[in-house]
Amino acid sequence: MAEQQEKQFSIQKIYTRNISFESPNAPEIFTQEFQPQLDVDLNVETSSLEDGVYHAVVRVTATTKVDDKTAFLCEVEQAGIFSIVGFDEGELNYLLGTQCPNTLFPYAREAISEMVTRGGFPQLLLEPVNFDAMYASHLQQQETQQ
Repeated sequence: MAEQQEKQFSIQKIYTRNISFESPNAPEIFTQEFQPQLDVDLNVETSSLEDGVYHAVVRVTATTKVDDKTAFLCEVEQAGIFSIVGFDEGELNYLLGTQCPNTLFPYAREAISEMVTRGGFPQLLLEPVNFDAMYASHLQQQETQQ
């Protein structure tokens, strides 16, 4: 009888892979009334590095415009290396699609807030993200396409 492998989910490393802040219309943007329109783009990518070791990246891009001028563009790629062992394929996909991004997002959120403030703009606190709902929506889209 085959032994069942013990399930393990652990963080090996969390790091910032890429960080960018641009304020293309400074200093003029600071002389206007600041009525911003915020657009946030969120993307999650995962890959296998080796057996039982996975890489996940949460990319957050926040673009704020005042009228038709970009006040700032801020992008963070927060990444992590995770050991994930003993899970079946469905559980593994769930962990990569929800738990890894849930671990990384707070770091990306903090980095964006800090960069925006250092850029001279009011603090930007991104809303928490429900990665479980995003993952469920992704699965539903895949079923619809098949």
